[in-house]
Amino acid sequence: MPLLICTDLDRTLIPNGPQSESPEAREHFAMLAGHPEVTVAFVTGRHRALVDRAISNYRLPRPDFVIGDVGTTVYQLGPKGDWVRQAAWEREIAQDWGGRTRADIRSLLIDLPAIRPQEITKQNDYKLSYYVPLHSDRDRLSERIEDRLRAHGVNARLIWSVDEPAGVGLLDVVPARASKYHAIEALIATYGFSDDQTVFCGDSGNDIEVLASPIPAVLVANCQPQVRELATRLAEERGYADRLYVARGGFMGMNGNYGAGMLEGIAHYHSQSIEWMGFGDDG
Repeated sequence: MPLLICTDLDRTLIPNGPQSESPEAREHFAMLAGHPEVTVAFVTGRHRALVDRAISNYRLPRPDFVIGDVGTTVYQLGPKGDWVRQAAWEREIAQDWGGRTRADIRSLLIDLPAIRPQEITKQNDYKLSYYVPLHSDRDRLSERIEDRLRAHGVNARLIWSVDEPAGVGLLDVVPARASKYHAIEALIATYGFSDDQTVFCGDSGNDIEVLASPIPAVLVANCQPQVRELATRLAEERGYADRLYVARGGFMGMNGNYGAGMLEGIAHYHSQSIEWMGFGDDG
């Protein structure tokens, strides 16, 4: 059966958190990714250049697709190894902004003192990114931004996260339908997969929408406790408890962190994939 594996990168496939990585986990994931029945999509907040850097630095397999910039761009790997940007997806999400550009959106928010624009390299046509002090009142700020944009006919989604090493909050303002979940849904529909042929792997708060959805999902063991609690609660409330697997370690002697947790969860949903990972019948 064909299998679509959609995975977050940082602290999911990429072992760049404080927890330890099981040796050879990425090697076994590369074997799985190379199987002819498997299609891989990286689903990340990174832009394309940072995805390329991650592939090189962490010796990752090249994916078939990249859903980048927190769902605002989609690329397909071309026949010559080049990235082909999917313009149809951007036309789809552009409708939410009612013809306004990123510069237009920025001008609507320019008087808000708590937000500071990130570098131009971290912006794109449909992603406006800001730095926000950690002590800011996120709820109040979200309300002000949403009210302002709504008054001008802009349907937007606010994505909050934290750059822990830098000690600063991050805010992305994107079209409402430009999310990891909606982009994965579009990928599933466009290329003829079903939810049951798909597995999503993630670790953080900006993965919650997919982790508590009809798409079978894996939460790696190195996730933050609050993410585990929220994802588990929302999956139960929405009737998708059987579609969320929380890695705990022990699979093939591995610890459940990062790629090891991904492999554990994928095997939970699709036992035939254990052989594709390069493990023998006896483990």
